[in-house]
Amino acid sequence: MKLIWNHLLRLAATRPKEPLPWMLLLLLGVLITLGVVSCADMSETQTVAPPQIPGATFVGSEACEACHQDISKGFATATHFRLKAPGDNAKNVGCESCHGPGSLHVASGGTPKTIINPGKSPETCFQCHLDKRAQFDLPSHHPVVEGKVTCGDCHDPHKGPAIANGGEGGGTGLMSSNEVCTRCHIAQAGPFVFEHEAIREGCTTCHNPHGSVNAVLLIARNQTLCLRCHFQQQTANGKIFIGSNDHTTKLAQGTCWSAGCHEAIHGSQVSPHLRF
Repeated sequence: MKLIWNHLLRLAATRPKEPLPWMLLLLLGVLITLGVVSCADMSETQTVAPPQIPGATFVGSEACEACHQDISKGFATATHFRLKAPGDNAKNVGCESCHGPGSLHVASGGTPKTIINPGKSPETCFQCHLDKRAQFDLPSHHPVVEGKVTCGDCHDPHKGPAIANGGEGGGTGLMSSNEVCTRCHIAQAGPFVFEHEAIREGCTTCHNPHGSVNAVLLIARNQTLCLRCHFQQQTANGKIFIGSNDHTTKLAQGTCWSAGCHEAIHGSQVSPHLRF
């Protein structure tokens, strides 16, 4: 930002005969600078309050380790581990950011009813992940809000980066995220003689796992999705070529995976062109 500001000053100095436009430009630079700094400051200070339990106070994640050693041993690598309590409480409340303050739970010797179980409802997750809550309201979505699937079925909040490509158990490879999907979507797992190369990139190359306005969680509609990768621009006006084949009229007949063409979209045992 300092470099941009200095550049604007140098430009203004070279335009003495046009004071008004350059004064406006300088003013715009000041406003942009202030706007960026303001947004940066807000992003650093915004916090989401953890769930509350009447009469309970925060005890810190270390207090959970005595009983939950199987979870806590890898929790230091989790994204949620870095969450802190709001206000002056400096304790690490990674566990309590989802389960609520744990003083009553500790004092009772671990009574389940004294702590929140996020696995029974996605609302705890939605307190922070507001964008995902909106995606689950889209026409095509995994049945999380219906209670048939939980966030924990795909994400591990206790180990590693609990993100879309993190996969089960906090893995970092793309295949780990595919394995999470294919635990339920067995038919799409293969193995295939001829594999769709998009599978190697990950299921999320074509699907939004939380929700989409398109059918079957697709990130784009119909052949528009396929043309993101399978497109070769030609000089002929009004023609759509994929490779050396003219698909102009074929695309008008339906989607790429219909009309008797590339039905085996995930992989095929008989055709390199992904046909059954």
